[in-house]
Amino acid sequence: MEFLSPPFMQRALIAAVLVGITAPAIGIYLVQRRQALMGDGIGHIAMTGVGLGFLMSANPVWMATLVAVAGSVVMELIRWYGRTRGDIALAMLFYGGMAGGVMLINLSDTGSNANLTSYLFGSLSTVSEEDVTTIAVLAALVVLVTVGLRRQLFAVSQDEEFARVTGLPVRVLNLLVAVVAAVTVTVAMRVVGLLLVSALMVVPVAAAQQIAKSFKVTFVLSVVIGTAVTLAGTVTSYYQDVPPGATIVLLAIAAFVALTALAAPLARRRARAQEPEPAECTLEVPGARPGADDVRV
Repeated sequence: MEFLSPPFMQRALIAAVLVGITAPAIGIYLVQRRQALMGDGIGHIAMTGVGLGFLMSANPVWMATLVAVAGSVVMELIRWYGRTRGDIALAMLFYGGMAGGVMLINLSDTGSNANLTSYLFGSLSTVSEEDVTTIAVLAALVVLVTVGLRRQLFAVSQDEEFARVTGLPVRVLNLLVAVVAAVTVTVAMRVVGLLLVSALMVVPVAAAQQIAKSFKVTFVLSVVIGTAVTLAGTVTSYYQDVPPGATIVLLAIAAFVALTALAAPLARRRARAQEPEPAECTLEVPGARPGADDVRV
């Protein structure tokens, strides 16, 4: 257990557990809504917040949270009212966010290529005590929303029209999903990196869907997979000196491949278990004594 000794590694493991829980917890709603790449777009926007944090000598995580939340609200407004031009507006928002972040980091006195790389791809050694506290507060918010409002969020993610008919505040809930996704991006960026955080939202959910048959089981299993791959990736990064974000995502993809391979035989076994047994028929031979010469098939 040598990896538990360094203080920076203790902080990184705590952050990894929080990321492993929160990313799939909100990612399952994005997958249901067919917005799997939303986290990637928010990550681009959050880069501007990181740059502002360096430029204003403020906490980059909190600043990225504020900018990402604002960007997610704009994204939802574009989705509601953008119509045919919405995809172009979103593209400009995403690319502008990334370009603005890079520019602001280079203009700041404390910014550097090393800082930029750590936020883009994650870094174990740069997770501070302040970062852990911030991540814990934001992660608690994400879990509170995704678990406490799971029925309402599931209904909206499955069928907006039906949810609207039942009286649910669809637009408010959609906006809440976008805001929570933005918070999750900033939670995960110190461990996974802004460019790879979307994968951790989506891949564990996709892996869980291969063998789970209900929303509840998919939710729990995706969180278990997310936590397992973030912990394994963090420890591997420590011993092998490889980028943590890339390692975590590759492990998540490996879990998806393994569960996909396991899904086919499981499905066949379930199908055989559900097949009805052949009915036993009795043919009576005319003139024979009852029960004596019956022919069974």
